[in-house]
Amino acid sequence: MEKLTFSDTVEKIPNIGPKYKNLLKKLGITSVKDFLFHFPSRYIDFSNLKTTKEVSLNDNVTLVGGIKEAKLIFTKSGKKITRGTFYDDFGELYLIWFYQPYIMRTLRDGGQFSVSGQITIYDKKRAIFNPTIEPFEEGGEGRLHTGRLVPVYPETSGLTSKWLRSRMSHLLKNSNLTEYLSESVKTKHALLKLDSALNIIHFPDTEQEVEKAKERFKFEELFNLLLQTTERKTKWQKNKPVKVFEEQEEKIKVFRESLPFTLTKSQQDSTSEILTDLVKDIPMNRLLQGDVGSGKTIVAVFASYFAFLNGCKTYFLAPTEILAKQHFQTIKTFLEPLGVKVGLVTGSVKDKGDFDIKVGTHALLLNEFDPDLGLIVIDEQHKFGVKQRAALLAQTSKTRPHVLTMSATPIPRSLAMTLIGDLDCSFLTDIPGSRRKVTTWVVPNEKKDKAYEWIKNEIEKSGKKSQAFVVCPLIEESESESLKNIKSALDEHKRLSSTTFKKLKTDVLHGKMKNKEKTEIIDNFRNGKTSILFSTPVIEVGIDVPTATIIVIEGADRFGLASLHQIRGRVGRNNEKCYCMLFTESDDPAVYSRLKNMETKHNGFELAEMDLQLRGPGDILGLVQHGDMKLDLVTVQDLLNPGYINKIKETAKEVVETNPETLGELYKHLKGS
Repeated sequence: MEKLTFSDTVEKIPNIGPKYKNLLKKLGITSVKDFLFHFPSRYIDFSNLKTTKEVSLNDNVTLVGGIKEAKLIFTKSGKKITRGTFYDDFGELYLIWFYQPYIMRTLRDGGQFSVSGQITIYDKKRAIFNPTIEPFEEGGEGRLHTGRLVPVYPETSGLTSKWLRSRMSHLLKNSNLTEYLSESVKTKHALLKLDSALNIIHFPDTEQEVEKAKERFKFEELFNLLLQTTERKTKWQKNKPVKVFEEQEEKIKVFRESLPFTLTKSQQDSTSEILTDLVKDIPMNRLLQGDVGSGKTIVAVFASYFAFLNGCKTYFLAPTEILAKQHFQTIKTFLEPLGVKVGLVTGSVKDKGDFDIKVGTHALLLNEFDPDLGLIVIDEQHKFGVKQRAALLAQTSKTRPHVLTMSATPIPRSLAMTLIGDLDCSFLTDIPGSRRKVTTWVVPNEKKDKAYEWIKNEIEKSGKKSQAFVVCPLIEESESESLKNIKSALDEHKRLSSTTFKKLKTDVLHGKMKNKEKTEIIDNFRNGKTSILFSTPVIEVGIDVPTATIIVIEGADRFGLASLHQIRGRVGRNNEKCYCMLFTESDDPAVYSRLKNMETKHNGFELAEMDLQLRGPGDILGLVQHGDMKLDLVTVQDLLNPGYINKIKETAKEVVETNPETLGELYKHLKGS
């Protein structure tokens, strides 16, 4: 029989017809490669071979012996139970299978069996419920389901681990497991060969072997990612920008000294890094990452002014029209007195004229670029990822503007340097002195009404000068059982505006509204006409209302700590004392303990790292928007180990620089490509 290849579809695997093809597709398995890389989620240790004399209650054991008195029993309720008596030279015990009458076919074959399971009691006699059973082969050769570390796979209804083990065993023997990593790479990183690693991870003899096999595939996951980011960075830098900028040290100094505030140290450092990039003869592609309130916008204003001084135009992009208008006003305030013409281009506003800086939504990128475009600033807010930057690269194939991407997503530094490897990174790690820490309380469900009463009193006491946000995870009540307790913005607004807040002006904001309606609601809140604004997390994306002093987050346990911190950042933008209340209906002590961190910690990067430790990399990876990235085996400890990451990054760089022609074939083979 001709051996299968990674690219062969699952139909070519024996005993896989349309039914199993569809079931496998539910697990994301459509090819031989997908099947072989469907790794076990855990292992059950059935290597503990004992006799009936040696077993104890609750032991996970494997026994070898015969079966007698096998019969099918029907209960009074019509349920089918298969019962057999297992025996060896030392004693007997029951084997009980529930709802598996077909097991009788196996038991009737007779002979010796290997049986694995947990010892329990049935009808006052030792027994094993639903044991795994297979014919015993002398020497243990060929045992897949008993007498060993038995792999347990991610399953779907109709597709069991036992079935997957059988097909996996066949595939490993009948597939062409051609190595695709070079000998030098395997030697440098002490990696197993592909065939050894695949055989071990599916059918190991010891747990130590499993870890060694995992090292091979963890390396592949990170190597694949870092190859892609390194290649993207190399491609980005191949063409020069529209114009190589010249130093403007004196004019930049005058602008800095004219500001009504002093830049923080990290603002000064980041500005210096960006301006240094802008005088190079390769296009800048830099991420400015800053915590909530760290002052990213003013750093971007410096870059935009620098482009203006060099006779080039800037596009300043925001993810929403509300935020675009906010940036427009900020940039005008700083730069129009210096002769810079600033225009606004959104779905509802289309300023005409020749502008030095165009502020707008991502629709700006759909039009033909201005020939004098020298800089694009993108306020990312998780909305502008790898694929959009690739489209930008394609549109600027001859000459390329510099690109500065901003993000308020707090990602631990070492993780950012790994996952965003195609970008250079600048970090704003300190907060301007005008920002106050927000007093934060975790509020259990039984104290929620009292908390709302306190908010009403605070607003009335201030003469309605104080304002509050109430953030709810959903717009409308969900029919989903798992989300049934989440309060919607619409329902919560309706309930409270007719009870506790009936003497206050309230409103509601959510993402399904038209831009004109959103703008009117935000303007009313910003101008003090509204005291309390109910909202979905749409307010996370940069809405600036300095007079807001209180924020409530309903269902806080459903957010990561980093996300809670970003939402909390909507208040604390003035010199008044500000408050954040985290409402939770959960009675899980672990959930409560996690949320309590928000009361004492106010650094987004620190909270993001806690998220990583507590909830795993999934949440962070979702925020990074890194294309088709998939990290199944890589752990938090791996991601936060700069030595481990840098060694793999060096290898990726060597391959991209010395063997770029091999990348296509390598991507084809690497898992997750």
